[in-house]
Amino acid sequence: MKFNSIIFSVILTVFSAVSVAFDFEPLSESANSADWDPRTPWKLPDGFSQTVVSDESDLNIYGDGCADWYDMNTVNESGQSAGRYLYRTHEVWLGSDPVKYPCAPSYDRVGAAVSVVDLQTGETKIIANELDWTAIDGIRWTPWGSLLIGEEVAGGRIFELILDKDDLMTATVIARPAVGFMAHEGIEVAEDGAVYLVDEHRGRSVGCADIKPCGGGIYKFVANEFGDLAAGDLYMLKVTGDDGIGQGEWVGPIEPNNVRLSGAKLGGASYQRPEDLELIGDTLYIAITEGAQNEEGKQKYDGRVIALDLVSMNVTNFIKAGMNVPIEIGKPGDKDFQTGFDNPDNLAESPDGRLIIIEDNSPSDIWFADMDSNGDGAADNVQLFASLSDPKAEGSGIYFSIDPKVLFVSVQHSAKADGDGTWMITKD
Repeated sequence: MKFNSIIFSVILTVFSAVSVAFDFEPLSESANSADWDPRTPWKLPDGFSQTVVSDESDLNIYGDGCADWYDMNTVNESGQSAGRYLYRTHEVWLGSDPVKYPCAPSYDRVGAAVSVVDLQTGETKIIANELDWTAIDGIRWTPWGSLLIGEEVAGGRIFELILDKDDLMTATVIARPAVGFMAHEGIEVAEDGAVYLVDEHRGRSVGCADIKPCGGGIYKFVANEFGDLAAGDLYMLKVTGDDGIGQGEWVGPIEPNNVRLSGAKLGGASYQRPEDLELIGDTLYIAITEGAQNEEGKQKYDGRVIALDLVSMNVTNFIKAGMNVPIEIGKPGDKDFQTGFDNPDNLAESPDGRLIIIEDNSPSDIWFADMDSNGDGAADNVQLFASLSDPKAEGSGIYFSIDPKVLFVSVQHSAKADGDGTWMITKD
């Protein structure tokens, strides 16, 4: 069923109500792709429903049959019309082999893009794109009312979208080289203006040429003036301890045009594909999609989420398969399949202050993690909330808007032709 803009306009008028607990009965197992229904691709707990907000029937950017690669989401989080406009990145990659990837020429002709949906009227349009943009991934609303986006490629750039104050569906794009060139995915902006970033790189196993570990780090940009990203200093997280866990500190400034090597020279910590960040209170959570490797080059564990206490600078394993969440074994439909935690990707904060994690995996599961109440640095409880049954597709861009009952999530490279889109999961 297609999203009803009139219904949503009613929702927007009640978002200021007191935040409600986002309670649910956890799923016992992941979705099985054999049960896939394109109209309802998410397996959800009782008491929740799913609706398409906007898909390729509204705005088909790359042509018939070519996935629009819907990725990360945010709304305008402040201002008089807060919550009305949904902004989304489209993670298409340029320069792919056209024989292996038939849609590659279409992507090269258009370039990666950012789209916007007016949640009150349903109007959908491209707000920004360039022919040389590739793999536009992360997106964040800033405290000063702009949008930050980044490219998920080596040497990827950060751009700021300055929105027209009279038309929030129109923007001017400004490159922000001082923030750093790296494989940008996650972006987080604190209320004090600090910008937190990750380099989505296998810093432990790939490194930089013959230097290992190198890159795949966690970074902090501090502008010279609040809200002006034209100039400032970039720092990298250094950690004293095994496997990137222990006492941390920010080292630098480092060179924004050579973040991997310049950070490595100062002892910056390298991880295996850090992909997203979420700041909740004084703790920065980081999704590390892959686990450290053994001597045979195999993962010791299936990724994790780490927690950085920005006051004490202590780094801990917050969620790790086999520690406080089950290990995934096999695939749904297999005789001995076991639902578990694998390839954590994007993060979000729930209305009641929990951490939400979505996997870069098949099936792509969504987990809710309680905070650490006993002081051991790990989540007290991790529960399975939803699972994507669309074969080979990936869920992405989990994001709670200002309405505490509505969770946005994207589906990219769907098995259905032109099936990519943004969904709204609603607590009934």
